[in-house]
Amino acid sequence: MTELGSRLKEARKAKGLSLDDLQEMTKIQKRYLRGIEEGNYDTIPGKFYVRAFIKQYAEAVGLESEQVFEEFKNEVPVTHNDEINEQISRVQTRRTVSAGTSKVFNILPTILVVVFIVAAVFLIWILVQKFSGSGQAENHNATNSAQVKVKESGKSNQAKTKDNTVDNKQSNNTNADSKTNNNESTNSQNEQKPVQELKVESTSGNNSTYKLSNTDKFKLTVSSTDRAWILVKNGINGKTIFTGTLNKGEKQTFDLTNENQAYISIGNVPATEIKVNDENLEYAVKSNTQKITIQFEPLKTK
Repeated sequence: MTELGSRLKEARKAKGLSLDDLQEMTKIQKRYLRGIEEGNYDTIPGKFYVRAFIKQYAEAVGLESEQVFEEFKNEVPVTHNDEINEQISRVQTRRTVSAGTSKVFNILPTILVVVFIVAAVFLIWILVQKFSGSGQAENHNATNSAQVKVKESGKSNQAKTKDNTVDNKQSNNTNADSKTNNNESTNSQNEQKPVQELKVESTSGNNSTYKLSNTDKFKLTVSSTDRAWILVKNGINGKTIFTGTLNKGEKQTFDLTNENQAYISIGNVPATEIKVNDENLEYAVKSNTQKITIQFEPLKTK
């Protein structure tokens, strides 16, 4: 085990994390994490990923990644030389094009131009032969076609007049229906309830106060992504309605519609999520322990 691996492993154990916990946090496979601790970088695909995984590992256990790279720079693989060698290899590959191939590319545009000119001359000759022989026949057919179209035009105009009358009646009915639907839609929008509002009223230290309005219900849900202690009191007489520790994945729901406020004390804020009527409560202050008061102003019905 290297000194870097020992340092990271000690930091992980100090946080009380197992390799499985770290794998879930960083999304790095457990075998790669073990390889970093043991200094066995051959299990990791490439030096770039070694540095990236070490950076994620350090940050997950609360270490400054740049400080770790500087302190253990002799143990961390360097990727700069690999990038230079790869670029040199690409340049050398481009220079291997033969002189004969280059000459072919120089002649190719001339050949394409000649082929295009020959094809254009041949096409023009075919068109001249076609139109010179069929000109007189087309003039005769055009005269007969014009006479037929004049006769059909009179009948067609009478039919179009009748169709236009029917279409106008249908259009008027459609416009009337559209106006009725628009009026119904406008009335429906006017009857919609106002949107719930949950905003911060004040903060002081690790205390914060919120105001809940534009709603007629107050449903509080507290859930945990890790072990977290919470305390919940109602607002009328400050009576405790829940106190205890929530384990990972557990939650508690409270109906406080008949209360004027609620008080919540949290022992592990990063692992605790609060929802008010299914709306996430955004923490107003950054602190691992917080005391939150939510004042409820019910929506007044007409």
